[in-house]
Amino acid sequence: MDKDGLKKEIIKYGKMLGEKNLSPATSGNISVRFDENILISASGTCLYDLSEKDIVLMDKNSNLIEGEKKPSSEKNLHNAIYAIRPDINAIFHCHSPYTSVFAVCHKPLSKPIISENVFYFGEIPVADYALPGSEKLVENTAKYFAKHNAVLLANHGIVIGAKDLKNAYYLMETAEVFAQIYLHSLLLGGAKELSKHDIDEIYELRKKSGC
Repeated sequence: MDKDGLKKEIIKYGKMLGEKNLSPATSGNISVRFDENILISASGTCLYDLSEKDIVLMDKNSNLIEGEKKPSSEKNLHNAIYAIRPDINAIFHCHSPYTSVFAVCHKPLSKPIISENVFYFGEIPVADYALPGSEKLVENTAKYFAKHNAVLLANHGIVIGAKDLKNAYYLMETAEVFAQIYLHSLLLGGAKELSKHDIDEIYELRKKSGC
């Protein structure tokens, strides 16, 4: 897809995130690989209300190449994840309400209670807190992407990586619903976990599917 097409995709999924209340106000950011560089939403922009001028092009060292605005303050985290995972081509960072509940409580989304979440995530760990936009946040968070597709940021939000923007959106929505179900299950005494046999079967299915 060409650059203009990718910008339209970022705008599309940013709007969808806003419609689902997954990225309130000016929180969150989106990026996607473009050749050897990265298209990313600009600092201080609302994902629900993005325009093409709100999406800038930067290189793998987070230097601005094209655009009049500054890249998102989380630009270095995006680039660090891309460096670790060549199979990841799109990243969403959101302050979605239910996943953020677990982030502020420093509780990973690790309970094997829904087969789809075991399939897509295994678990979603929590990275230690660091100031948003800081190099410490990059250090604390990026390393988890060696084995995971999503990471909660303590007292902050969630970061998700996928093969493209569409799948990153699907994973974001899946993680938020998982957190919502998980939290509500506690009102009824807690969900019953899948057995080890059940989990092994899901992992085997994932292996065969190439996910």
